[in-house]
Amino acid sequence: MYHQLVVCIQFWNHWPTSFSITYCLCQVFTCVLYGGQDDESIRRAIWEKNMLFIEAHNREYELGIHTYNLGMNHFGDMTLEEVAEKVMGLQMPMYRDLTNTYVPDDTVEKLPKSIDYRKLGYVTSVKNQGSCGSCWAFSSVGALEGQLKKTKGQLVDLSPQNLVDCVTDNDGCGGGYMTNAFRYVRDNQGIDSEESYPYAGMDQQCAYNRSARAASCKGYKEIPQGNERALTTAVAKVGPVSVGIDAMQSTFLYYKSGVYYDPNCNKDDVNHAVLAVGYGVTPKGKKYWIVKNSWGEDWGKKGYVLMARNHNNACGIASLASFPVM
Repeated sequence: MYHQLVVCIQFWNHWPTSFSITYCLCQVFTCVLYGGQDDESIRRAIWEKNMLFIEAHNREYELGIHTYNLGMNHFGDMTLEEVAEKVMGLQMPMYRDLTNTYVPDDTVEKLPKSIDYRKLGYVTSVKNQGSCGSCWAFSSVGALEGQLKKTKGQLVDLSPQNLVDCVTDNDGCGGGYMTNAFRYVRDNQGIDSEESYPYAGMDQQCAYNRSARAASCKGYKEIPQGNERALTTAVAKVGPVSVGIDAMQSTFLYYKSGVYYDPNCNKDDVNHAVLAVGYGVTPKGKKYWIVKNSWGEDWGKKGYVLMARNHNNACGIASLASFPVM
């Protein structure tokens, strides 16, 4: 586990007058000081605009227009573009090796109506990537952790920092994608544990220690692009799957609960890596994915989001999905 810094977030509906000099928003590994009236005024205006957006959406939610509601969080004083620059680091690959395509066998048995790998002990705690575009590393590590549990019976926190520093085909905090991470673990014959290679939230020199290796993999498989049925099969039969989504929506930024669906999501422009850890159906019949994010437990439903499933590949959840083979 990496060292959590104290979160000093005061929601600005209780804006203290002392903030006219300095306002400190401490996220994990980041403390941004706002000095002076001008800077504070800019940030307060952004926060107020976002708060009005959240309140307007939630009024529509109460009327039944939306299937999810929103809540203010630690992104409140930033624009969508600023948040994207800090935490959305998924890069689309230039080339996809079709020999690694996952071919599901749907004929043998029916898939379960729901599955939640959190309840089965395949999923570690929610992490916070901080101000580093390392979502791809957290997504990759989550899928590796699930397969380690499945094959060895061990649930171990693996090191996203190992991937940030050592996957030369990716750009560290500048972004990357998951299959490059799986290839690295295969070729490197291992990945360190979080305990031995703790998260720093910044690019560092590669410091992989083979003696601290906690897992390895033989390769990876990719879900056929846009095929939610294949993704469902993989989640049901394999375990947690790394997925990419379009998170460049204010509705996603401030998601709080419910089944997330925004028609403005672009399934062809995925920009954020997360982890599908299960799926299910609401009492009202709405199908959803259970998705683990890496923005801390204060975001969403304690770090998770339920995303619309079998809804024409909403937000591109099946556009860039893969899992390691152990």
